[in-house]
Amino acid sequence: MAENENVRQRTIDTARGGEPLLRRGRPADPHPETGDAGRVAGAATATGAEVPANRPERGATASAGRLETDDIPASDESVKESSTGESPQNIEKTLAESRQRKLRLMLRQCDRVLLLDFDLLALPDWPDNYTLAAARRNRDIWLFGALLAAVVFLSGMTGFVPAWIAGGGFGAFVIILLLGVPGVRRLYTLRPSYLDLVIRRQRMIRDARKHIEHLEGKEGLVWQCARMAEFNSALKATRFSELLALSERRVLARNLTRREHIRLYLIYLLEAEKAYGRAQQAFFEGHQQAIDRGWSSVAAEPGDRA
Repeated sequence: MAENENVRQRTIDTARGGEPLLRRGRPADPHPETGDAGRVAGAATATGAEVPANRPERGATASAGRLETDDIPASDESVKESSTGESPQNIEKTLAESRQRKLRLMLRQCDRVLLLDFDLLALPDWPDNYTLAAARRNRDIWLFGALLAAVVFLSGMTGFVPAWIAGGGFGAFVIILLLGVPGVRRLYTLRPSYLDLVIRRQRMIRDARKHIEHLEGKEGLVWQCARMAEFNSALKATRFSELLALSERRVLARNLTRREHIRLYLIYLLEAEKAYGRAQQAFFEGHQQAIDRGWSSVAAEPGDRA
């Protein structure tokens, strides 16, 4: 009861002093714009609300925001640009120009691969071993018959055999010799002789070596085409290592004396031709990209082919 009396007395005294029982607090809504600051301040004064004196203005807030933004470190791209002195676009242009220059050099050094004569290096009419063995057997039979007839003729001259047998041996010897003459041989058979097959092989190898010497030139075609291995990994095969070494020393043509060597050279040139086509496609793609991006220094045509 005593406490209730004290609370009632304190309330009456407060009402007599004219002070409000509850003070108005800060409104829950956000503060209005700067233009309405005067009206808000007036309304707050009229209602008895307190306006904070240390509230920053909008201009000061913006200035502080700009200061804070300026304090943020630059991005990695800006740091890279300031350190190298070039923009990423200039770096990309330089790399593209270097790439195009490399491809242009490859195409110019290996363009002689387009002069390849496949039919000449493939040796399509090369006499196989079976045909050569059959011709060698026929040659041996011919030589044996001629030798036997000569022995019979010589035996008749010494009186070991009758004269008529010796005469028959002489006639057989002459006929066998005539059958071996190329002009007479073509009258009764179309099969080439062993000597014809050997001469044909030598002639085909000689023609192939002349063509290889023309392709190699003074620089060495195989050695220069080895730089396009990035477009065809088959050029890195170990079976081509001897060809590369000989081509680098400019002595490749004179060392290709067998059919297997010429066929290996042909296989390498076919692989190099594939790599050349891919390198040419990559060059044209880079050329078109340079044109699209306006890089006149990068967009350049390849040199004339040899």
